[in-house]
Amino acid sequence: MSPLFLGLLIGLATILVLATGVPVAFGLGVVALAFLLAFEGPQALANLADTVFAGLNDFTLVSIPMFVMMGAAVAASRAGADLYEAMARWFWRLPGNLVVANIGACALFAALTGSSPATCAAIGKMGIPEMRRRGVPADLATGAIAAGGTLGILIPPSITMILYGIASETSIGRLFLAGVIPGLLLTLLFALWAAFTSWRRGDRAAAGAPPSRAEKLAVLPRVLPFLAVIAGVVWALYGGIATPSEAAGVGAVLCLLLVVLVYRVRRPAELRPILEATLVESVMILLIIATSILFGTMLSSLYVTQSIAEWIGSLEIGRWTLLFWINVLLLVAGCFLPPAAIILMTTPILMPILERAGFDAVWFGVILTLNMELGLITPPVGLNLFVINGIAPDVPLPTILKGASPFMLLMVVEIVILCLFPGLATWLPDLLMGPRLS
Repeated sequence: MSPLFLGLLIGLATILVLATGVPVAFGLGVVALAFLLAFEGPQALANLADTVFAGLNDFTLVSIPMFVMMGAAVAASRAGADLYEAMARWFWRLPGNLVVANIGACALFAALTGSSPATCAAIGKMGIPEMRRRGVPADLATGAIAAGGTLGILIPPSITMILYGIASETSIGRLFLAGVIPGLLLTLLFALWAAFTSWRRGDRAAAGAPPSRAEKLAVLPRVLPFLAVIAGVVWALYGGIATPSEAAGVGAVLCLLLVVLVYRVRRPAELRPILEATLVESVMILLIIATSILFGTMLSSLYVTQSIAEWIGSLEIGRWTLLFWINVLLLVAGCFLPPAAIILMTTPILMPILERAGFDAVWFGVILTLNMELGLITPPVGLNLFVINGIAPDVPLPTILKGASPFMLLMVVEIVILCLFPGLATWLPDLLMGPRLS
C-alpha cells in the first residue's frame, strides 16, 4: 500500500472516528494505535509511553494552564459586564454604538483570556440582551458577538498560537507579537462594518440621554485594572525578563489578584470554580497534545507525512496557488474539527511544504489562526454559534449565522490583506525581537 493511499485512509478513519462524538484526544489516540498495530505490529508499542511523555516534557506547556487560569479568573467576575458598560459609554455617539462597544469589549476581554468561547459567553450574556432591548436586530446583535469572540484566539495571549508554536517549533513570543497588529486591524474592520450596517439600517441604538463626562470617567477604574494586567504580561514577556511560561504565570497571578481585590471573589466556594475550570480545560488540552504527538509519530513512522510533502512539492503550481488550497483545506477542516486538533494534526505535514515554498512560519501562524477563527463560526461544529445560541435560545442558528456571515467575509479580506502585506504580521516581532535568522 502506497504511503499516499495510506494517508488518505488515515484521514478518512480519523474523520469517521471524530464524527462519532468521541473526545478529540481519545479519537486521535485510537486511530494512531490502530494503524501502528495494523502496519507495524505489537513491537510498535514498545516506546509508546516514552514518545508521549517526551513530547509533553516541554517547559513551554506550563504556559497553557496559566493562560487558562487567566481566562477562568476573569470569566468568574463581572469583568465582561464592566468592559461592556465602559465601551458603551465611550462609543455612545457612533452609529451602532452598542454593537461597536461589544466588539471593543470582546477585543479587550480576548487580550485577557485567549479563549473565544469565554469571550462570547462573558460579553454576550450582558451585550446581546441589551442590544436587542434597544432595537438592534437579532442577527446583528448575535453575529457581532459570535465574530467578536473569535478575537480570543488571535489577540495575544492565544492558546491556539501556543499550540502552533509548539507544533512548528516557532517562537511563541514572536507569534504573540505577530497577532497584535492583525488582531487590532480585524477589530477595526469589525467595528467599521458594525457602524456602517447600523447607519444603513438606521439603528443608532442610542436611546436615552448621552452619558456625561463624569459618567464616562466613572467607568475608567473598572477598565484600568484590565489594562494593567495586559501591560504586566506584555512587560514581562517583551521586556526581556520572562519567558512565555513565566509571563503566563505573571498574568495568572495578576488576574487572581484582580478578581480578589476588585470584585471581592475571596471565599473558597467562589474560588473553587476558577480552579476547577482551569484544571479541566488544561488537562483536556494537554491530553490532546499528548495523543497528537502519538498521531504525528504514527504518520511519520508510516512515511505518510514525508510522502505528502514530496507529492505536493512535485506539483507544478505557484506558491500562492498552493497557499490558496492550504487555506481551503484549513477552512474545510475548521467546519468539522476544533482548532487544537487541526493545528496539531496538520502542522507537521504543512511546515515542510510551506518552508519549501518560502513562506514565513510566524506569518503563516497568523493566517492559520484566522482560518481557525472562521471555523469557530462555521457550521456544523461552529463552537461560537452554539455558545451564542445558548445565550439567546430564541434566536435560531440560521439567524446567528446570517449575522456572522459579513464578519466571516471580513476575515477572508484580512487573510488577503496579510498575503499582500505580510509585514503587518512580521514587522512588530522583527522590531522588538530582531530579524529571524534564516
